[in-house]
Amino acid sequence: MRVAPIREWPGTLTTDRQPSKFSASLTDTLRVLDREIWHLTETRSQQDSAELLIAIEPGQFRQDGRPYANAKAAHPGVIFSIDSRHGHLSYPCDTFTRWEDNLRAIALALEALRKVDRYGVTKRGEQYRGFLALEATAAPAGFGSPGHALAFLGTFIGLGLDEMRVVEGAALRALRRAQRETHPDAGGDAATFQRVSLAEAKLREAGLL
Repeated sequence: MRVAPIREWPGTLTTDRQPSKFSASLTDTLRVLDREIWHLTETRSQQDSAELLIAIEPGQFRQDGRPYANAKAAHPGVIFSIDSRHGHLSYPCDTFTRWEDNLRAIALALEALRKVDRYGVTKRGEQYRGFLALEATAAPAGFGSPGHALAFLGTFIGLGLDEMRVVEGAALRALRRAQRETHPDAGGDAATFQRVSLAEAKLREAGLL
């Protein structure tokens, strides 16, 4: 994967970023991302097209492509893009206060999108459609906490956050309904469907699914 400085941020940078609850190392995040790159690609050239852009000056990168440990980013936003089997995909994220956490959010979102195929709802990678050629617009914002993700999913089954926390199986039931109702093939909105996938990623990271 090629790592380079961000040329231009797509859209407006987030102003109310929050610290993440991620505890994984950068090495673990890159391992998850490598796995998703493998699933997204069919050829070596597609794998080689993977690119990570960080708001760090060119002189602050090591020869292996990683930033120096003391490198300072102008902002924590990152952009991951790849020429995948579904077309060119681009994922900007600046939800959290550290670029490493924004990269992990992208890796987990990719994992969650891939897992949509498990339920037999998609067969041709339709869940990635909303991210095609996303160079000029930002991806849907992630969730700053598991509570925010729970509250979002709760709206699909008419439960508030407190109820979502105490009703057994509520999170999974809400997720299943949200996936059915928002999927583009069922007439749903692609951006809302992507937020459902990001909510799933947040809850799985927190061990709530």
